[in-house]
Amino acid sequence: MWPLIKLLPITTNFRFVAFSRIAAVISVIAVIGSLAMVLIPFQPPCGGLACGIDFKGGTLLEISTAPKAVDLGAVRQTLEAARMGDVQVQAFGSETSAMVRFQTPDGAHPADTVASVKADLTKVLGQVAFTKTDVVGPKVSGELFQSGLMALLLAILLMLFYIWFRFELQFGVGAVVGLFHDVILTFGLIALFKLEFSLTTIAAILTIIGYSMNDTVVVFDRLRENLRKYKTMPLRDVIDLSINETLSRTVITGLTAVLALGGLAIFGGPALFAFSIIMMFGIVIGTYSSIYVAAPVILLWGVKRGDEPAEPLKPAVAR
Repeated sequence: MWPLIKLLPITTNFRFVAFSRIAAVISVIAVIGSLAMVLIPFQPPCGGLACGIDFKGGTLLEISTAPKAVDLGAVRQTLEAARMGDVQVQAFGSETSAMVRFQTPDGAHPADTVASVKADLTKVLGQVAFTKTDVVGPKVSGELFQSGLMALLLAILLMLFYIWFRFELQFGVGAVVGLFHDVILTFGLIALFKLEFSLTTIAAILTIIGYSMNDTVVVFDRLRENLRKYKTMPLRDVIDLSINETLSRTVITGLTAVLALGGLAIFGGPALFAFSIIMMFGIVIGTYSSIYVAAPVILLWGVKRGDEPAEPLKPAVAR
């Protein structure tokens, strides 16, 4: 009975394709709902997303409390009590230095806000030196937002060419449809739960794209092998067989990543909570899209079966 993984079946025979239409309807509804939450109301730069400092603008302070260490908790509580919106506090360099980022309240003058924050921090921390002060305006933040979206689109486009080069065009289209599905639903999650949308979020989505593509490639690679091996088997049966043969690897890999991210969400603090939640959601939805989005596109389009025979595995020779 131990390890418990032995309780899992070695082979499965789930009929995934039989539920592809139901899954397609659910996916279309979820994508439309996600787009509605992200785009309504349409207000630059982030629409319905909760923009962080990176995309909305704010102030950056670098402080030093040498020779004593910076009390990061006290700094964060002070700024949150002053209602400075999205607050980011992190140590850098040595334990006596920290970087503080906060948003300027609506209607307040940036210079007055910075002076007030410096006074509050001096009162809490005692002797403190402000080594750097930068104010990021909405224009610069809007450019960062556009650059982040361009990075996502470029990543998806490069994935299309990679799959097209490695397999066939229909495989690439299926993979890209799955990636757009994953990215849009992830944006919907961010908008639904008002998670902070920042450059860290962009990094999480790029990681999700990589994970989803890796999972899709594993399924496609087994599908290509089975297409060569079972030349007369109906395509829907070949797809079911390929997914079942890679299912255990997919579940174990995804579950391991989700467990690690769960620990990060619980013990990583507020700075990593949103990142962890987005990553966990992306892994689950990426696994789903590999089965019910990317593979069904191959079924709808059809696939060319090569004439080359399958290469059987050679048994190991005992010595």
